Amino acid sequence: MLNISSDVIRGYNDTIILYLLLDNPSYGYEISKKIKELSDDKYIIKETTLYSAFTRLEKNGYVTSFSSSDNSTGKRRTYYQITDMGRQYYDYKCEEWNLTREVVSRFIRG
Repeated sequence: MLNISSDVIRGYNDTIILYLLLDNPSYGYEISKKIKELSDDKYIIKETTLYSAFTRLEKNGYVTSFSSSDNSTGKRRTYYQITDMGRQYYDYKCEEWNLTREVVSRFIRG
């Protein structure tokens, strides 16, 4: 099975993560599982890539984080929540993706 190269998708990890935070806060493992599931196992984000993205997104003001305990396990988790600035960045990245797809598709045969 063909998988997506991390080099190809690197510029859109932030977009993917922000998409998954649009409706609800979430934590790393849950986001990782959703990426795998929604991509039909074609993209599996590495843990280091995911947490580097969280750090970058938080530093840029696109997400905030907070700790919370899971009621069923009592384990503390760091949750991430998109900010208004993050929503604007997400919209920008979607526009950028549409332009990228338009240009690259001109060079794809088939």
